Amino acid sequence: MAAFLFGLLLFAMQSPPVPSSPARSSSAASSLLPPPPPPSADDGGAAGRPRAPPPRRPRPSHHHPPNGTAQRLPDIVIIGVRKGGTRALIEMLSLHGGVAAAESEVHFFDWESHFQRGLPWYLSQMPYALPGQLTVEKTPAYFTSSKVPPRLRRVNPGAKLLLILRDPTERVLSDYTQVYHNRLLKHKRHRPIEEVLVLKDGGVNLGYKALNRSLYYVHMQNWLRHFPRDSIHVVDGDALIRDPFPEVQRVERFLRLEPQIDAGNFYFNRTKGFYCLRDRGRERCLHDSKGRAHPRVAPDILHKLYRFFHEPNRRFFELVGRTFDWN
Repeated sequence: MAAFLFGLLLFAMQSPPVPSSPARSSSAASSLLPPPPPPSADDGGAAGRPRAPPPRRPRPSHHHPPNGTAQRLPDIVIIGVRKGGTRALIEMLSLHGGVAAAESEVHFFDWESHFQRGLPWYLSQMPYALPGQLTVEKTPAYFTSSKVPPRLRRVNPGAKLLLILRDPTERVLSDYTQVYHNRLLKHKRHRPIEEVLVLKDGGVNLGYKALNRSLYYVHMQNWLRHFPRDSIHVVDGDALIRDPFPEVQRVERFLRLEPQIDAGNFYFNRTKGFYCLRDRGRERCLHDSKGRAHPRVAPDILHKLYRFFHEPNRRFFELVGRTFDWN
């Protein structure tokens, strides 16, 4: 039954491919992007999408970059997944002296209002990096957006991609928990998790967006149509939580970075219940919004989710050539 439901969801998710522009002789990446639109009060996104925030200013003026640094297209893009551990990953990468990280999620390739601003705006969101440093940006929504891979490929084909994933069921619960707390803060009504996960007839709710985000096989197929497998490194988000140092070492090797991060950069915070960072004598932890306790879910619903994800997980393992310790 789970395989049948998965097949139905795959059919429902099929959408016309994003048309790509014809090959161009110009090497300028900016020519691959649309011209900026005239100013408008509307963000131009899809109906129901939250309005995109106004673009951030570059920190220093680009006319006077500090100490011979420059803003460049990112060498590394953390493409997702939402609630997979992307913030922890970029914070850990920032411990390395050879990495310069963008401060916030950029949403260039998935938000039309940002993409229409063109390449100069995208570059303005990048950190100022020294020669030899690798620049990294992260936007977790990239992985599950069908239009991002062709856009990123046209603009930055040589980028190294990092994809951090957790057990799909755990990721769904984290996704729900984030939305639940956001709605509480805004004094909005929230639905119990049982209502969003399971339909009245007892079937899995295939229309729940958080469920779709955990169908890694579907989204990975789209990325592999545009990027070679060896340009994408999959980080085990569950292992990163349990013991971050070995996973960070694997990322260093993939990026061909000189090993700098060591076990002393991590310490377990018993109060928070997860690992925090130690950098040049300073200790810091992720925001309190990270690592929230999940709502209690009835065992029969958990088993229903485990069964549902079994087949797409198996197909994902075949796709990437490795397995993960997922239920």
